[in-house]
Amino acid sequence: MKLENCWEVMSCGREPGGRNAETIGFCPASVPGEFDGVNGGLHAGRFCWTVAGTFCGGAPQGSDAQMHGSCHTCRFFRRVDREKRLKSGSAPSDIGKTHFATPQRASDSELAAEVKILSGNPVVLGLLTSVRGLLAVLNEQRQIVALNDTFLKMLGVDDVQRTLGLRPGEALHCIHAEEEPGGCGTTRFCSTCGAAIAIVASLGGDVPVERTCAIKAKRDGRTVDIVLAVRSHPIDVAKKRFLLILAQDITEEERRAALERTFFHDVNNMLTGLLQASELLEETQPSEMTKLVAETAQRLHREVAIQNCLSRSHAGQYRPLWHACPVGQVLEGLKRFFEHHPATSRKHIEVLPCTPDVCITTDVAALSRVLHNMVTNALEASEENDCVRVWVETEASHVTFCVWNRAAILPEIGLRIFQRNFSTKAQAGRGIGTYSMKLFGEEVLGGQVGFTSTADNGTTFRFAHPVREQTP
Repeated sequence: MKLENCWEVMSCGREPGGRNAETIGFCPASVPGEFDGVNGGLHAGRFCWTVAGTFCGGAPQGSDAQMHGSCHTCRFFRRVDREKRLKSGSAPSDIGKTHFATPQRASDSELAAEVKILSGNPVVLGLLTSVRGLLAVLNEQRQIVALNDTFLKMLGVDDVQRTLGLRPGEALHCIHAEEEPGGCGTTRFCSTCGAAIAIVASLGGDVPVERTCAIKAKRDGRTVDIVLAVRSHPIDVAKKRFLLILAQDITEEERRAALERTFFHDVNNMLTGLLQASELLEETQPSEMTKLVAETAQRLHREVAIQNCLSRSHAGQYRPLWHACPVGQVLEGLKRFFEHHPATSRKHIEVLPCTPDVCITTDVAALSRVLHNMVTNALEASEENDCVRVWVETEASHVTFCVWNRAAILPEIGLRIFQRNFSTKAQAGRGIGTYSMKLFGEEVLGGQVGFTSTADNGTTFRFAHPVREQTP
């Protein structure tokens, strides 16, 4: 294992060539001096606590006496102290202290032998070079003995020797990894760490284990949050047991999900107040305008619920409001919606009346979402001056809403047309409209969505809505 200097661990940027060297100046520990090479470091890079004028804790330090006193709580000081004691074999009893996993590590010779075993194994080498995600191999003491270039890049390290022998939290610069002499896996925070749990459970049960790991890590002198999906899988190589660690950085996905949850939570709180106010206004000052305000507030509330459902791809979270509604009223509302819609520019919509009119029990917001997407999809596929036709076919058990346009869908496109995120358009965020037809039409409303398309007859999307005599 290559021994790291303080500027490599603490990321102060004051070493020669570092990002802060010109503005703040060189750290005295990073240039030649009387402590060159002590503890195996470059210059005083592993003996910095005896050097005045270094830059720990965000401010230049003073005399040697002050410096040494403040360094006993420094994670780098504790790391060097632990490494010295482990190497000498004279570690005091507290090196065995742990709050979760065993603290023992492989000796330098054992570590070198394990690295040699893996470096000569073609299967392991193939995995390290072919897997695109974060991949590392640990020994039974949970120390890194191999990792791929993607992991090295994520760590900001260009020399694999700097990571060999470290445990995952130490390589990732977890802020808790140095809190106990035993290092990563032994602190009071480790029993709730997803990575530590997956690794220990995988070792103990000899089975693959997957967990989500949230880490606070030091990066460039500041603390950052990292979220990893970690899978630990035991493997045997040359009659020795190792752990294959597959990790995926899901920090951005988790951040977006948290922001999304916060958004919908806050918007729903505001809409609840708006709904109550609009209902009170309609009761105390009844008029066509107050009725319109109350109806619009209710529609907005349902639309937000639909968007929340779409964002999570889980229709079971949407709670439909069932009402008896004449089909003719649905068609009239659809016609009004598209009267001034930008998609109808230089195109025509023909909505045929439902005769005789029938009544269905439905969630109007979900039904409107399905029909709006059917018509929008037809309009987008049409050329200038084309006509999109909408009509209804009635049977005893269901009412079928039909939307036709004269353009044909290519067979290979038709195979995936209801797949989420699949679109023939290049813009990001497309491919939701036809997907939501299926989601709400079938999973919420209990109907069936489909289409037929030929070059001679054009394309017709159909939504068969069940006729319910009673509210579900």
